[in-house]
Amino acid sequence: MELTSKQRAFLKKQAHSLDPVVRIGKDGLSENIVKSLLDAIDSRELVKVKILQNSEVEKRETAYELALRSGCELVAIIGRTLIYYKENEDKPVISEELRRI
Repeated sequence: MELTSKQRAFLKKQAHSLDPVVRIGKDGLSENIVKSLLDAIDSRELVKVKILQNSEVEKRETAYELALRSGCELVAIIGRTLIYYKENEDKPVISEELRRI
């Protein structure tokens, strides 16, 4: 699903109050990070990922690679915080509101 600019703005607004659930540390992007993101996104649809200060990974490169490996949509990169979205077909909460926009 390709997001429009209005949908991205809506998702950024929804994510503002969320705390980062997944953190990328000095080990960089591993299979455990991808698995953690998928577990979190299954229950929430919208997840924040934080790249910690001690991590030496490039944030844009990591953001796009994580989106590819997880199948999630990258909503925004704000500083060292990444916002991901993936529609949950079983329990759509944010997805229903997003379709109306």
